[in-house]
Amino acid sequence: MDEQEHTLLIEAGRTELHYWKDLWRFRELFYFLSWRDILVRYKQTVIGIAWSVIRPLMTMVVFTVVFGKLAKLPSEGAPYPMLVYVAMLPWQFFANSLTESSNSLITNANMLSKVYFPRIIMPASAVIVSLVDFLISFFILVVLMIWYQFIPDWRIVTLPFFLFLALIASLGFGFWLAALNVKYRDFRYIVPFIVQFGLYISPVGFSTNVVPEKWRLLYSLNPMVGVIDGFRWAILGGDVKIYWQGFFLSTGLVFILFIAGVSYFRKTERYFADII
Repeated sequence: MDEQEHTLLIEAGRTELHYWKDLWRFRELFYFLSWRDILVRYKQTVIGIAWSVIRPLMTMVVFTVVFGKLAKLPSEGAPYPMLVYVAMLPWQFFANSLTESSNSLITNANMLSKVYFPRIIMPASAVIVSLVDFLISFFILVVLMIWYQFIPDWRIVTLPFFLFLALIASLGFGFWLAALNVKYRDFRYIVPFIVQFGLYISPVGFSTNVVPEKWRLLYSLNPMVGVIDGFRWAILGGDVKIYWQGFFLSTGLVFILFIAGVSYFRKTERYFADII
């Protein structure tokens, strides 16, 4: 009697419904990758957790001197160092997320070729590492508030929404760059440029209100404008105002880019193991 060989074909979520069910089934892998990356990040650096504090603090000092002291730009009633640092929180979270998530598939190439799991877990877990950095940096903001005797008003309760917006922006761009980095390896050189360029075209060192009104809506095509303005509005309160038309435009773009990022990642995911 002839024995027939049977081949078992494992596909990465043949339908969207199965894929998201798989994502839930592999949630423990998500926790493991996130925790592993957090441990590696802080154990393999000389100054460890302090690095999460030094970078935004040094940037705050430079921007305060350049934009606050030399250019004498308005601070909307808040101490200029706080105006800058509040903006640095979401920006640093976003920038770190892009750097970590864009390399996540390459650094875990062995796992991609050996076992099936929803690949979207990798860039998503990398963003969690950046979220830990954000929480550490947020502690310094509390210290600044005490130093300047600054008390936030009722708007502070809206901060979780703007943090969620920053998370969605980070995931959306992270999915795009992670997928592109697998297909086009040159992207690992482009990402640092994107991060550096984005820092200067985003309202980190200055208030969005210094942008001429006729250009403000166009400026809001930068998705991080709405996120940063939201953080300042929620934390600084007082005289800080949001250009609502631009905010809704930026927020809409964040969600569009997130959906497009997930869609592009899912479209290219099945080829990762072959390319990598």
